[in-house]
Amino acid sequence: MLPENENLSEAIQDYLKAIYEISPDGDPTSTNDIADRLNVAPASVTGMLKRLSTMTPPLVAYQKHHGVQLTPHGRQVSLQVLRQHRLIESFLVGILGYAWDEVHEEAERLEHVVSPRFSEGLAKLLGDPEFDPHGDPIPDRDLQVPPMVTIPLNKVSANKQVRVRRVSMGDAPLLRYLGEMGVHPGAEVTVLAQIPFDQTTHILIGADPQERALGIEIARRVQVELL
Repeated sequence: MLPENENLSEAIQDYLKAIYEISPDGDPTSTNDIADRLNVAPASVTGMLKRLSTMTPPLVAYQKHHGVQLTPHGRQVSLQVLRQHRLIESFLVGILGYAWDEVHEEAERLEHVVSPRFSEGLAKLLGDPEFDPHGDPIPDRDLQVPPMVTIPLNKVSANKQVRVRRVSMGDAPLLRYLGEMGVHPGAEVTVLAQIPFDQTTHILIGADPQERALGIEIARRVQVELL
């Protein structure tokens, strides 16, 4: 676990978290991908990456035109911030009764002000959850990430049954739409067809006989496991 006082700004924490979320396997991340993720100018990203690469210890390994990768220390920081974020989301849903589409912005604010000690209190209160309300894995106390093997719903063949494991973060209206439809972690779904012409995925959700059609941009956000 990291010490409670890393003396890192919110902006630095946001950059490190964004790099991890874009490339959790540690592959190089492009400046443009980070800029899109954080909604900032690419030039600003370049400046921050240069700064992070020269800190002691360095938080990223950056080389112009070759992308950026987290150093071991940078990865630790990013995982600690993610742990705090996802535990906060779990607390808001499980204890305070927030809906899953209401928690992201709250957690974005709170993740920077709570300490690792506070996070461990949340983890104990919640029974050490492995996944947050969206199905995202929560790094454990040693900052190890629970394994998850999934495929996006738009890649599942027709006549297959799957269980939803994770819904990649979108905007709140999208999460609300999927939640009202019954597409959330734990839901069982039958894929009826993948239509190549309009790139829609046709499904049944649980025992509901109503056929639903999801566009590719939505279906690729729904991560599932085969049953």
